Amino acid sequence: MAGGVGSRFWPMSTADNPKQFIDVLGVGKSLLQLTLDRFKDICPLENVWVVTNARYADKVKEQLPEIPPQNVLCEPCRRNTAPCIAYVSWRIKKQDPTANVVVTPSDHVVTNPVEFRRVVMQCLQFTAETDAIVTLGMKPNRPETGYGYIQADLSANSLRNKEIYRVDTFREKPDLETATRYIKNKSFFWNAGIFIWKVHTVVNAFRVYMPAMSKIFEGLMPYYGTPQEQELIDLHYPDCESISVDYAIMEKADEIFVCPSDFGWSDLGTWGSLLMHSQKDLYGNAAIGQHVSLFDSHNCIIHTSQERKVVVQGLDGYIVAEKDNKLLICKLSEEQRIKQFADED
Repeated sequence: MAGGVGSRFWPMSTADNPKQFIDVLGVGKSLLQLTLDRFKDICPLENVWVVTNARYADKVKEQLPEIPPQNVLCEPCRRNTAPCIAYVSWRIKKQDPTANVVVTPSDHVVTNPVEFRRVVMQCLQFTAETDAIVTLGMKPNRPETGYGYIQADLSANSLRNKEIYRVDTFREKPDLETATRYIKNKSFFWNAGIFIWKVHTVVNAFRVYMPAMSKIFEGLMPYYGTPQEQELIDLHYPDCESISVDYAIMEKADEIFVCPSDFGWSDLGTWGSLLMHSQKDLYGNAAIGQHVSLFDSHNCIIHTSQERKVVVQGLDGYIVAEKDNKLLICKLSEEQRIKQFADED
């Protein structure tokens, strides 16, 4: 899934160039390209599909020339994750009704791709043998209020896989007191938005729980893979309810399982989370850029890859970021205010 606006890293990311297309980590690859890299040992490139907004289709094809261009599906408008997943599910079903599918955001970070592959492969084996829906639950290491949570029934694991458990409930983003209570209870995990299922399992779930949406994509089956596909998607996609797959399917279906996982995951939703996942000096500073010098500074994130020389002195807990002649200097504790500048950009 690569259609989000992802402008919270302003000025590095904007609505025209959201974070999935940017080298956020300073490693020479965008988050989208790093996502593809994680799957190269899981499935062949011709089986990789990307759903994105029509305005970003050229960016996807430019950054991922390895995947077939017809595997880049274009949403004419934003309708949250349920229509996105429904569209690609029916499209894959047309090509292979027996397909086993992993759905993942394109703008997240995984620092242990070997463990990621192990977890995904065992979940694919589990879903291949069952009609289950599996979601990956990240083991929390702090009382995070920015994530939804999954509560697992740890009293009994699946007979087919001892690392997979039934889901008790999904919980919305909590306040700090509630999040603190969650992490003291070992049955709660962060909801990473990564789902694994057989294509016919998720299509049947849409038929049961989202019949109106199901009818739209089922009715287009004769046209998938034809020259008429995009025209008809442009016509009917706006009729879909704007709803997340969590609300549409996950919180309603019965055969829902979670695989507790720990492979260094983050959704990189804030500059603070980028600082947390970046290499830091002895004073807690992370510098992404070729020529950055820091003096008397602590706990700062500096992202200035376009500048030849940057010197920062005397800051504690700040963001310093530059992109395309736009400069941000902001307290990390106040970064929620950045969004208004991104919206104006």
